[in-house]
Amino acid sequence: MEKNLDLKLIQAAEATFPTEYGLFRVLGFTAGDDEAAVLVMGDLVSGAAPLLRIHSQCLTGDVFHSLRCDCRAQLEIALEEVSREGRGLIIYELKEGRGIGLMNKLRAYELQDQGADTVEANQRLGFESDLRDYSLPGAILRHLGITSVRLLSNNPEKVSALESAGITVAERVPCIANAHESRRGYLETKRDKMGHLFDKAL
Repeated sequence: MEKNLDLKLIQAAEATFPTEYGLFRVLGFTAGDDEAAVLVMGDLVSGAAPLLRIHSQCLTGDVFHSLRCDCRAQLEIALEEVSREGRGLIIYELKEGRGIGLMNKLRAYELQDQGADTVEANQRLGFESDLRDYSLPGAILRHLGITSVRLLSNNPEKVSALESAGITVAERVPCIANAHESRRGYLETKRDKMGHLFDKAL
């Protein structure tokens, strides 16, 4: 997937952001039609590479606690790890359903209820398995002066995308949710068909 390194990035907002995980700053960024919220804790430029989570919006998981996916669990792991270290950032992109949008994601759920896995459901709807492009996170990191990160992710595509954007991934930190029975098939599909890396058995 080719990455656009010349995004017209705009920092639109910055504010104090108290959370259950500690005090962050929240920054808003736009680039064309793309938007992202960024939670920042601590000094990210001095010292060792900071923790980073690139998280795609998941209304069903993040808000409604769906057990069809591991999205909320991964977000909570990232918030806990950044809070524990007192330093790091979370880039929250508006890329619902791996980029197909909320209504198509719900249509994909319907197909999954009929026996399709997540990749097959997207393909039956006329989409690739994953439409996300990680150009925006790369641009945000460059804007913030961050050149090296420790990436909280199981997705090797994110590692490749950041490195192609000129960001060094000093370490990939596993971000593995418990394999609840309701999402076991989902996790197995990410491992077997999308190449996601799991350091323990599902």
